[in-house]
Amino acid sequence: MEQQNRSSANAANNTGKVWFITGSSRGFGRIWTEAALERGDKVAATARNPESLADLKEKYGNNVLTLALDVTNPEQAKYAVEAAHADFGRLDIVLNNAGYPLVRTIEEASLDDIRALYETNVLGPVSVIKAALPLLRKQGKGHILGTSSGLGHVVHPLIGYYCSSKWAFEAIHESLSMEVKQFGINVTIIEPGAYATEFGSQASLTDENSLPVYEGLRNKIIQGLGSMERGNPNATAGAILKVVDAAEPPLRLSLGRHNLPEIRAAYANRLKTWEEWEAVSNAAQG
Repeated sequence: MEQQNRSSANAANNTGKVWFITGSSRGFGRIWTEAALERGDKVAATARNPESLADLKEKYGNNVLTLALDVTNPEQAKYAVEAAHADFGRLDIVLNNAGYPLVRTIEEASLDDIRALYETNVLGPVSVIKAALPLLRKQGKGHILGTSSGLGHVVHPLIGYYCSSKWAFEAIHESLSMEVKQFGINVTIIEPGAYATEFGSQASLTDENSLPVYEGLRNKIIQGLGSMERGNPNATAGAILKVVDAAEPPLRLSLGRHNLPEIRAAYANRLKTWEEWEAVSNAAQG
């Protein structure tokens, strides 16, 4: 009865937005969860270990619902999404943020490493989306956001598999945006650049399976990371709030000032190559 009363009250109060966020325990997920709560929105905050979210519950009370969610478990994803919807009465924003990097050369990474990466970075978000879409369609509105990366457009050595997971993530969300626009559902891909997070630490670049033949390349990458300018993750919250409040949100939002120059250069190089080989390509039409 208490949950029914709470759900009715929340459904009636449309002054704030209702979020469902994966990976809320740290990094961008934590920052964006707190930003939404600070302005009075309601958030279903999820993490593999919900105890890591206990302080949010203490501070924000009934405005936050903490749930256990391992995105690689489709049944748990379905339960969490439906529990959040039942508790708050609706979902306005579904933000897939959970993910992690794999720092290995193409030769070094094991097939198990690659499968695990895709289970979390690609199939995990898909499970959440599949759980949320029937509810959002019934509402006739909603906004699905997914945390990708500037590496969803460019590639660097040692993180090829991680980049590939983000390229897949981008394609899935772009196709999704075309499919669900008719239902009043928007899609935005969030593309952070380099930020002061755990990603890219020296410890993440080496382990006992590292091959000596790549040591020179690895050292070069480590040196480059040491001199790289990194953004302040806390500075991203305002951009996310602007996107979810926009009447016409963008399909893609780049975070940081270094993404766009790198992406411009990458696409210019691709176009140059395609155009140089255009005659050969056209001849292959038959």
